[in-house]
Amino acid sequence: MAERCMIIAEVAQAHDGSLGTAHNYIDAAAKAGADAVKFQMHFAAEESTPSEPWRVKFSRQDASRYDYWKRMEFTESQWFELKSHCDEAGVAFICSPFSLKAVELLKEIGVPAWKVASGEVFSEGMLDAMAETGLPMLVSTGMIGWSDIREVVERIQSRELPLKLFQCTSAYPTPSSKVGLNVLEQFKTEFGCEVGLSDHSGKIFAGLAAATLGISALEVHIAWHRGSFGPDVPASLTLEEFAVLVEGVREIETMRANPVDKDLLAEEMSPMRALFSKSLVVRTPKSTGELIQIGDLVAKKPGTGIAARRMDEFIGRTVSRPLQIDHLLEEKDVA
Repeated sequence: MAERCMIIAEVAQAHDGSLGTAHNYIDAAAKAGADAVKFQMHFAAEESTPSEPWRVKFSRQDASRYDYWKRMEFTESQWFELKSHCDEAGVAFICSPFSLKAVELLKEIGVPAWKVASGEVFSEGMLDAMAETGLPMLVSTGMIGWSDIREVVERIQSRELPLKLFQCTSAYPTPSSKVGLNVLEQFKTEFGCEVGLSDHSGKIFAGLAAATLGISALEVHIAWHRGSFGPDVPASLTLEEFAVLVEGVREIETMRANPVDKDLLAEEMSPMRALFSKSLVVRTPKSTGELIQIGDLVAKKPGTGIAARRMDEFIGRTVSRPLQIDHLLEEKDVA
């Protein structure tokens, strides 16, 4: 049976520093069918400097990127509230740490796994602190190539930790030509681990395509709507789109888990086949003793009589009783 894909709704910075909005996203994601809701835990003073440049200058209210990270911070008690809310909503609380302080707080809060952002794969102190917990590692690869991927995978697998390796392209939004579905099978083949897709395309198609390939996890950003404020909106799905994606992935899982036996299916379809196929039908009236000639028979529905493909068998045979137009030919009608 096909493995159930864990579908992660990435809130990231979509809450824009509002605790209430963050809580609303939990409820909305749970209602849409998410298995997990993912946040990012930022503490500006622990991970950044005031000189950090903007990736994209999108905010008029924040003088610097550092100021933005400060505005995105929640207090420790607020993070505990978000975790508790996820528990109540029946979704896993997942959070990417961006500093050692964040790792330590998430240890206290309790997470089922560590989601490692691709920009943090070589923050060795953070990785060691996460690995010491023995929890599964979910690692994105959006900013790193094969040599770096091999290095981080070896680091994790040497500790015998469960690993999900995510194909990811750090382009916001990611064009279809750079989604990289081919990498999923390459990950499976080379590392023998579970694989996932962290998708930034802002559309449902990449996730659905990846589901057909048997990924074990799918992560997508969510936003209330296309006009929402924030840097990740172009790479996000609306809540309505996210619900469609979830439904689609579950449908694909059902299809993959139920291979079809064509012979058995054909047997099940035999009553319908009789309705939609065609039989040999008398086209011109025939008297007893006449020969059936080309043009005397025609193929018509239903398919409950002699199969139309047998027409050649009856040309030239003698009629054994009078036959009227549209009579379904029977074996006893000819000698």
